Amino acid sequence: MPHFRVDRLKEVGGWDPYNVTEDADLGFRLARGGYRTLTIASTTWEEAPIALRSWVRQRTRWLKGWMQTYLVHTRRRPKRRRRSLARFGGRALGQGLGWWPRAGLHVLIGGMLASALVHPIVLAIIAWQVFTGSLLAPSTGPFERALVWIGLANLAAGYVSAMLAAAIASWQRGWRRLAFAALLMPLYWLLVSFAAYRALVQLITAPHLWEKTAHGHSRGKS
Repeated sequence: MPHFRVDRLKEVGGWDPYNVTEDADLGFRLARGGYRTLTIASTTWEEAPIALRSWVRQRTRWLKGWMQTYLVHTRRRPKRRRRSLARFGGRALGQGLGWWPRAGLHVLIGGMLASALVHPIVLAIIAWQVFTGSLLAPSTGPFERALVWIGLANLAAGYVSAMLAAAIASWQRGWRRLAFAALLMPLYWLLVSFAAYRALVQLITAPHLWEKTAHGHSRGKS
């Protein structure tokens, strides 16, 4: 649960009622205003969706909101509207954020969205090339083969590192049975990609639709 000083919240424009992940948008607007946000080292006992339908709706909302945030904070503003940026420090987006936070915007939000959309396409291409025997065909040159091996190693390292991080964290918290669920992470990421494409469609057809997440079900199951 985020906590903000009301005067600082008003200074950067308050909550955006049209962004379905308003906290992500607000975080970058605070950065544009020269402020920092910190994380308290504590446990967040927030209930996660236990039904697939509820999970997909939640992830769709999050991804759509991140798409909105990325588009809003990377657009070029007309000169006649730049005066309204005074509440963000009087500077345009690139100048207000600085190069390091700006890179973080592109890597964290842009890279995450791009990876979610591209991931199933990459897997489909790899599967097709394995099926046809063209993945490491003898006719491939050494440079092309090296690129393939680098790409495959990067993909494998991404899977293994993410699964290990989730498994170790669960194991250390005493949830040892849950640690083995990390093996399902490749399937989980495909579901994230499904939610990303669903979010992309909604961004065009229903950009402000807020699919609420149902809570209280896990307590009823315990």
